[in-house]
Amino acid sequence: MRAAVVVACLIAATACAPPPPSESPEPPPPPRVAVDHRGLTLDAKPWWPAGLNAYQLASDWDVNGGCGAQVDLDAYFSSLPPTSLTRFNAFQSLALNRVTGTLDFSAMDAVFAAAERNGQLVMPVLSPQDGACGNELYKDRAWYEHGWTVRRAPFAVSFADWVRLAVDRWRVSPALAAWDLLGEPEPGVCGDEACSLPRRSCPADSAQLLRSWIDAVGRIVRETDPRHPITLGLIGGDQCGSAGDGYAQLAQSPYLDVLQYHDYDDAAWLPVRLGQVTKPILIAELGIEAGSCLSLTERAQRVDETLTGYREAGAAGALLWAFVPDPRGDQCTYDVGPGDPVRDVLARHGSR
Repeated sequence: MRAAVVVACLIAATACAPPPPSESPEPPPPPRVAVDHRGLTLDAKPWWPAGLNAYQLASDWDVNGGCGAQVDLDAYFSSLPPTSLTRFNAFQSLALNRVTGTLDFSAMDAVFAAAERNGQLVMPVLSPQDGACGNELYKDRAWYEHGWTVRRAPFAVSFADWVRLAVDRWRVSPALAAWDLLGEPEPGVCGDEACSLPRRSCPADSAQLLRSWIDAVGRIVRETDPRHPITLGLIGGDQCGSAGDGYAQLAQSPYLDVLQYHDYDDAAWLPVRLGQVTKPILIAELGIEAGSCLSLTERAQRVDETLTGYREAGAAGALLWAFVPDPRGDQCTYDVGPGDPVRDVLARHGSR
């Protein structure tokens, strides 16, 4: 009988042997970026990021439909000062294979990998308000009510599921600075197919609706990644959902760590917004046109003065709009090319 047991154990050793000691998975590295009062910290030290928007980084025409010109990722990230912050489009459309229509993360994975190789930080924007570089459909009130949980062609999954997939995939990347839920939200009611501004209306409860949406999406992010800050691409003016005291209502969400302001109007609303909230406000888009309307040197000087004003006012950092690999020097645009002198200005401010 003993021999039979021994033979049985040799045949099925795992059934007789004691279970191996359980191995706890290694905890993820601590997040590098955190919120401290009205400012940001990097590696537990005060940090005032002065970086770039580079929305085209995930464009790869071998994989997706692209969003502007392709960028040499290593050339871009290696040209930045150490630990610079770059905000880029991480839309589901850029994770769709243009041939098969199925999810293909390779182009976006390449952005995170290049940022990691070069010691840089990125802030992915998970969707646009206006559908640019996506399905070209404007997000109306119905989308904020329930549409964000429903899959819409040509996408492979709903926005809710895209958030889960994206956050779970890149939450352990040392290049990740924060999650930007959506660029420039406005839960208005469309009066025509194009949802043109003159035909658009804004119900009185739009701030409450946008706050409910932030809480729902933020909860998904926080359940998947409890460590990294969450932000939202608020313009900061009188837009639907954030006009008046709506901005302050949104700031009260426990799932919103950093507010935003997009400055294309000489920061007209910034003092008001800084007075309304106690959380950090990042100038996530600063747009000053150059090219045929202003020399690059003059723009650099204006950006220098503007960034100084932001710091004195109490803003938490600024990101210039926008890097492109092929700036149109003969046109009046916001393009910031590889050799633009404004990049030296950003390097000086970001290092202070």
